[in-house]
Amino acid sequence: MAGLIPEGFIDELLNRVDIVEVINRRVPLKKAGKDYQACCPFHEEKTPSFNVVPQKQFFHCFGCGESGDAISFISKFHNLDFPEAVETLARDAGMEIPQRQESPAQAQRSAERNTLLECLERAKRYFQDQLRQHPQRRRAADWCKLRGISGAIASEFELGYAPPGWDNLATRFGTDEKARSILLKAGLAVAREQQRQGDSGKPSMYDRFRDRVVFPIRDSRGRTVGFGGRVLDDSKPKYLNSPETPVFQKGRELYGLYEARKSKIGKLLLVEGYMDVIALAQAGIRNAVATLGTATSSAQIQRMFRFAPEIVFCFDGDNAGRRAAWRALEVTLPMLEDGKSARFLFLPEGEDPDSAVRQFGADKFRERVDAAQPLEDFFFDHFRADVDVGTIEGKAALSSKAMPLIRTLREGVYRELMIERLAEIAGVDRKTLLAPITAKRDSGKPPWEQQAPDFDAPPFLRESRRDRSGRSARRAGPRKPQDPALVAIKRLLREPRFALAIAEDEDLSPLSQEGDDAAKLLLELVEIVRQNPNIDNIPLLEQCSRSAVSDLPRAITAENIEPSKREKLQEEFIEIIAELLAKCSKKLANKRRRDQLRARTAAKTSEGGTSASPQDESLPGGDSPE
Repeated sequence: MAGLIPEGFIDELLNRVDIVEVINRRVPLKKAGKDYQACCPFHEEKTPSFNVVPQKQFFHCFGCGESGDAISFISKFHNLDFPEAVETLARDAGMEIPQRQESPAQAQRSAERNTLLECLERAKRYFQDQLRQHPQRRRAADWCKLRGISGAIASEFELGYAPPGWDNLATRFGTDEKARSILLKAGLAVAREQQRQGDSGKPSMYDRFRDRVVFPIRDSRGRTVGFGGRVLDDSKPKYLNSPETPVFQKGRELYGLYEARKSKIGKLLLVEGYMDVIALAQAGIRNAVATLGTATSSAQIQRMFRFAPEIVFCFDGDNAGRRAAWRALEVTLPMLEDGKSARFLFLPEGEDPDSAVRQFGADKFRERVDAAQPLEDFFFDHFRADVDVGTIEGKAALSSKAMPLIRTLREGVYRELMIERLAEIAGVDRKTLLAPITAKRDSGKPPWEQQAPDFDAPPFLRESRRDRSGRSARRAGPRKPQDPALVAIKRLLREPRFALAIAEDEDLSPLSQEGDDAAKLLLELVEIVRQNPNIDNIPLLEQCSRSAVSDLPRAITAENIEPSKREKLQEEFIEIIAELLAKCSKKLANKRRRDQLRARTAAKTSEGGTSASPQDESLPGGDSPE
């Protein structure tokens, strides 16, 4: 669903639907006076504490504290984000969501995305048919049986078979030049290099997936956006993924998320491969997802936290696995807040979830997951492995390496406890631990350079050395931390096409509703690029010149981006967008809770004539209503 949802439509939708009908379709309700009751669908209970108030059109559970309107219920019950929940509720009510007027460029991109999605869906059905009908289907079926994959699991995950041959898809779907172009853009076919002399009769392209079991990759809405393929023998590469396309970015998608979101277990298990997800599902462990051959990204962490408050990372216990785990920890830290947690499960060398669950069974594997190492233990163990905390030098080194990362945590109880834990290990009080950091900021260097010269900056806040050189001598006084939105603007001014890497259906409206001036300017620049994909940075600079954002002149001096670093910087740009969206979405959620709390307080006052107790004046997560 592209574009912003008009606020007026949301109000009209909530006015048209009856929350009692919406919830009763999903959870049987019983009349209780003027209201309705049921056992809460969001936590286990035997005595009903889930109340639906038709007069106020909201629900509230006195057991777990969940509350909200019809959209909030749909979002929570089906594990949907806000735009998807609105879309679901509107569809049930027979209403069509109005979209803002698209520019010709936007309309063209939307049409291209729909065409690619249709092509990928046709290809998925073709691969499924081949698994049932192709003369060599037995090889693929035998491989599935050997790996313990049942027909039910193969059907649920929509597994298929790409038969041998160079042009099966090209022959079936590439009937003309336009159709062949779509196959190439969808990543289903590969263009041949310049044909050699005597090869002029060969097709101009060939199938990407050949003689492989095929795993469709679905987004959170269940649409096929790409494929993974696994060979049936020992040939290389063993696994092959779709390339990045306008509808598929490896750093954003997670294999199995569409299926795992239905489990409602409260935690997601992140593993490294398709077969890990399939094998765990076969054993009845239905909350596993997998990355797609890339390092864990902040966009993936953000997406997982939308559906579960806890993530368990599962890695090999060797050095490579622990390095990957540390990278995941660095990316996860800025996303953590009270109510969200992460743990790490390290498997013995040579073992993976697929082999472990088949060898030891589901119950033993669940025990391992339940005993996974908390993030904070892995965090401090990692640093203590390199320093001797029994010495003064070791304690100082531990503090200097750990504090820059702890500072990336969001304000809250968890952050304070991490600081207290470090103070306890270092043998100093909290104030002493923080004092050197405050003093060293006066040097004008960022914290990660002050504390540990060999320590990399957090991913969102890195700044190129070239950009820093030449400015340090001119600095006077303390240096302000970089505003992530300004960093993103700087990237965008140099590479406007970074904006096109943002998923078309990503809802950016929280930036305009709750973002600061820099975030709103960033959104304006992204929209300009989306409307004019081939634009240069001159109109963007003009838009910046009209802005009153403080500290903007420094960002307008766009940094030079070397071609070799472009992909990494684009990934950081997407990570910043995800971080800003998470922050603004949280503000919106808190605002909704405040409105709901005021409504409940007003209802209690009007019905009972009593004022709300101080206990009612707080919100989940420690937010106050004012």
